[in-house]
Amino acid sequence: MSRKYKFGDSDKLYFISFAVVNWIDVFVRKGYKDVVIQSWKYCQDKKGLEIYGWVIMPSHIHMIISSEENKLEDIIRDMKSHTSIALRKQITENETESRREWMLWMMERAGKKSGNNNDWQFWQQHNKPIQILNDEMFHQKLTYMHNNPVEAGFVEKAEDWLYSSAGNFYGKKGLIELSYIV
Repeated sequence: MSRKYKFGDSDKLYFISFAVVNWIDVFVRKGYKDVVIQSWKYCQDKKGLEIYGWVIMPSHIHMIISSEENKLEDIIRDMKSHTSIALRKQITENETESRREWMLWMMERAGKKSGNNNDWQFWQQHNKPIQILNDEMFHQKLTYMHNNPVEAGFVEKAEDWLYSSAGNFYGKKGLIELSYIV
């Protein structure tokens, strides 16, 4: 992996993106998105994760994050590991999941192809962290992620996508407490 895709100083802001293996549209069900939200809240409370912006799309996630307490690579590694296990359990036990067998098969197939896993893989390996260097870059990345649901045709206004921090910037109470640049 290229050096430009590694976390440097965790107390700096980073734009990260991570996706489900094979870009499977897992996050079309509320329960699956809630697993991710609860994991982020835990990481905020217990691991010092600071979230400045975020969006959950059907197959991928974008975030702007930092931490003054712990290494970001450790926080994200633990979060991805926890959510992978929790989501596998939820998908396996969800009898109303019409794509259950196919999703499990795709994730098992991805895990067997990966040298980092034995039999299962939920998330793609990389996070592609890009350090936010200035206010202009911060606003560009924030606008990009908030406009993802608009560009996909899910909503007309970014602030109407529930699984995003866009509403926070329009005076709405979001699902995640944000950190703000002062």
